[in-house]
Amino acid sequence: MIETDLGLTVHARPDWVKCGRCAELVYGKRFARDLQVCPDCGDHARLTARQRLDQLLDPGSETPLTAGPTPHDPLEFVDSRPYAERLAQARAATGMDEAVLCARGTVHDRPVVVAAMDFRFLGGSLGCAVGALVTEAANESLRSRTPLLLVTASGGARMQEGVLSLMQMAKTAHALAELHEAGVLVVSLITDPTYGGVAASFATLADVILIEPGARLGFAGPRVIEHTIRERLPTGFQTAEFLLEHGMVDAITPRPALRATIRHLLAAGDAREVRPEEAPGEPTTQPPAPGPAANASTANGAADQGDPWEAVRLARHPARPTALDYAGRILDDFHELHGDRIGADCPAVIGGIGRLDDVPVMLIGHHKGGDNLAERQHRKFGMATPAGFRKAARLMRLAAKLGLPVITLVDTPGANPGPDAERDGQAVAIAENLRLMSRLPTPIVTVITGEGGSGGALALAVADRVMIGEHGVYSVISPEGCAAILWKDAAAAPAAAAALRMRPRELLRLGVVDRIVPEPPGGAHTDPGKAAALLRAALIPVVHELRALDQTRLLRERGDRFRGFGVAPAARVEGSA
Repeated sequence: MIETDLGLTVHARPDWVKCGRCAELVYGKRFARDLQVCPDCGDHARLTARQRLDQLLDPGSETPLTAGPTPHDPLEFVDSRPYAERLAQARAATGMDEAVLCARGTVHDRPVVVAAMDFRFLGGSLGCAVGALVTEAANESLRSRTPLLLVTASGGARMQEGVLSLMQMAKTAHALAELHEAGVLVVSLITDPTYGGVAASFATLADVILIEPGARLGFAGPRVIEHTIRERLPTGFQTAEFLLEHGMVDAITPRPALRATIRHLLAAGDAREVRPEEAPGEPTTQPPAPGPAANASTANGAADQGDPWEAVRLARHPARPTALDYAGRILDDFHELHGDRIGADCPAVIGGIGRLDDVPVMLIGHHKGGDNLAERQHRKFGMATPAGFRKAARLMRLAAKLGLPVITLVDTPGANPGPDAERDGQAVAIAENLRLMSRLPTPIVTVITGEGGSGGALALAVADRVMIGEHGVYSVISPEGCAAILWKDAAAAPAAAAALRMRPRELLRLGVVDRIVPEPPGGAHTDPGKAAALLRAALIPVVHELRALDQTRLLRERGDRFRGFGVAPAARVEGSA
């Protein structure tokens, strides 16, 4: 027998296939005729992106879509093997350039733009090239007013591209926000598995979410959750059936019914008449790329000196000022506001209205709880639940209504990985914040005050300006998590910390942050009052600068900022000429 990369076993006789779930032998031609669904147990075998397009689109209707160049290996990342070597192997094994295929085509003669992911290519991970392709598919949908179909299969963001892969979540969410505003239908087809940064961005931002039987969808994977709670998860957790029961998807759609279901949805999308003022837009295809700000502070050259792992430990120091500490010191007349208005008030996120240099602002931040263990536990160590992200979203909408600038303070290991958070829709809550912030019609300034961990950090960090404390860090994944996955050894966390390029100067070079905010000697925890004064001095001119911009320019420049992440240097120069 031969084990395939799709989880199937080809029997010694090549015309027979062994089901990956029930182990029954299935005649190969029948298996293909049944769209690779086992006739005995109904298991839906994984498909390649090429097979997806062939099954879903009308024969002869496909026109491939491509995107501009992206960085090949932006961090020059090496774990147990160089990233460049892993990429070359994935391309040779799959015959694909990247983990997604995009095309225009038709389904029952109705036009559609499709982006289909392939799990075989580095676990379908979301890197700069995948982000560029999905964004181009969304741009094509916007230009042509054609519905967009997203077929997802992914383990999450691509660690080897560091924080730039994290930015692809914001980039794709912005693209889908433009489709939402334009009234263009977006449909997601969730296939097994869909996790992490893909689940918490474009996969769950669709108007209609279909899912194949048995497919799994979530932000944190089962092993991460079980490691956190030290117990086994119930059978069926995060599966299609579980998600439908908890209101996270619209329908479980067996593979043979997909084309008919999609045709029905596309027909509904055709019903909306396009008004003259809603003529197809021309999204920016090659935006100016983010780069180091000309006036960026380098904190007297102190940032990024020394050991990267020590930098991570310093960013996590329990005595660093909390969001409430900063709120009380940098704002006048701060009043905290509570609750998501659905039924919860997550203590890991705080927010409220105060005055900065006599300007009313909305401050929102992660709150770790300081150096008191009981308080840190109460605050969930700054790891927000869906209620925390929904509270933040409610306060942002209020800020937009009142015309208040939004200041977000980010200090979190990541989003809460517990089973209750998954049950309540963690991925959806993060994705919706990304979309909301990408088009919020008021200035947004983010400061990474300590630890900026993964999607939980990004959910408060889609901003017009992003600053970071001199001893802060920002990454797609924790060094410990990266080491466990790529090095297969959590003890390799120091090496992962260096490879992830997560310190302020490195982030400034990548254009992910605009300014480094100085801290007192030894770190913000050594003199919280001084740290707050330095932060206040950094915030005031930025808030005044952004308030002077008209709304059209503000939103255009914010969109250009995130569209530019992951654009290759040659394309940057060409696009900004």
